[in-house]
Amino acid sequence: MRKGDASERLSRRDLLTAAAAAGVAGLAAGTVAFGGTAFAQTTLSPDEALKRLMDGNVRYVAGTLTAFNEDLSLLKAKTAEKQEPFAAVLSCADSRVPVEMVFDQSIGHVFVCRVAGNIAASAVIGSLEYGAAVLGTSVIMVLGHANCGAVAATMANKAAPGQISGLYPYIRPAVDQAGGGLDAAIRINARNQAALLQHASPVLAGLGKDGKLKIVAAHYEPATGKVSLI
Repeated sequence: MRKGDASERLSRRDLLTAAAAAGVAGLAAGTVAFGGTAFAQTTLSPDEALKRLMDGNVRYVAGTLTAFNEDLSLLKAKTAEKQEPFAAVLSCADSRVPVEMVFDQSIGHVFVCRVAGNIAASAVIGSLEYGAAVLGTSVIMVLGHANCGAVAATMANKAAPGQISGLYPYIRPAVDQAGGGLDAAIRINARNQAALLQHASPVLAGLGKDGKLKIVAAHYEPATGKVSLI
């Protein structure tokens, strides 16, 4: 190998490393533009964002929803052109957990990731990083729910068709910690996934350290509609 070739490769490597570092810094600062559009960030603090979610759940339980009227006005204002969510929710894919309704939030206010067992898989973490670093969400809630089928299936540990059993490794630690109780396993799983988000993502951890992001775990009871922080 010629000396010039080695120097050139080293320079390219340094350039790529610097570019990657700049990209991560830009994400963390919320300045990265996608498709030529710079996304605005919420002005709510993490605590204010969490309070807005929980206040919405109080309205949902009381049957005094306000979001539907707001949806109509937002649609007229062409929400398709941008989004400015103040919160993100990692929810189970279960059809009984309608996140926007549960928190009485309108179109464009909540960045929702739904996957069976509300697990923090790689693609989910990347999505939530995008929500926090680019769109500016200031709270991430991992929302478990009563009678979660994914947690129950993991406890049963029976053969399943296709890739369903691929969910089990993410949920198994909670099942082992719960010692056989389904409700306990569901709650522990939500806490475990929230902890995973905090420790597996330098982007989310950095935002949390700077006081720009809060990550919490919660439990939803379909029978009453109530969300409880855990």
